Amino acid sequence: MNQAIELPKVDELVQELATIQQTGSKRIALLGSRHVPITHQHLIEMMSYALVLSGNLLITSGATGTNAAAIRGAMRADAKLLTVILPQSLERQPLESRQQLEQVMHLVEKPENDHLSLGEASALCNQEIVSRCQQLICFAFHDSRTLLQTCKDAEDQRKLVTLFYFD
Repeated sequence: MNQAIELPKVDELVQELATIQQTGSKRIALLGSRHVPITHQHLIEMMSYALVLSGNLLITSGATGTNAAAIRGAMRADAKLLTVILPQSLERQPLESRQQLEQVMHLVEKPENDHLSLGEASALCNQEIVSRCQQLICFAFHDSRTLLQTCKDAEDQRKLVTLFYFD
């Protein structure tokens, strides 16, 4: 049984090449799992620090784990280049996250999503984050449905997607 392999279209390749070659700052979204070993969190923090130090605007959400590590790194480099979009209001965030989030200059809350489950609100939040970025860097597990769907949505929007798996 032969299966056809779908090749990317030329305009998609040109756009991806242009994004890779862009030397100026980019709007980079960094998202990932809440359940991340501390050693991985340190690597994510260093990556976000370097990305922001290089002049890139970093966009993330407010969850623990990957996103908290991204926020720490970005805040150390230049807090003005960090935007955090929450899936719900700040009051709905865990206490340990709230203390960090209160320090973020560009914090977008979504109280209109407080009536939704965290999963539903997170999916909507990720859609907004992807709509604002040029590139998505994602840290996930193979069973991270919401994150993997976010990566697929970003690819469908012709965003440059880099996906790292923890497992």
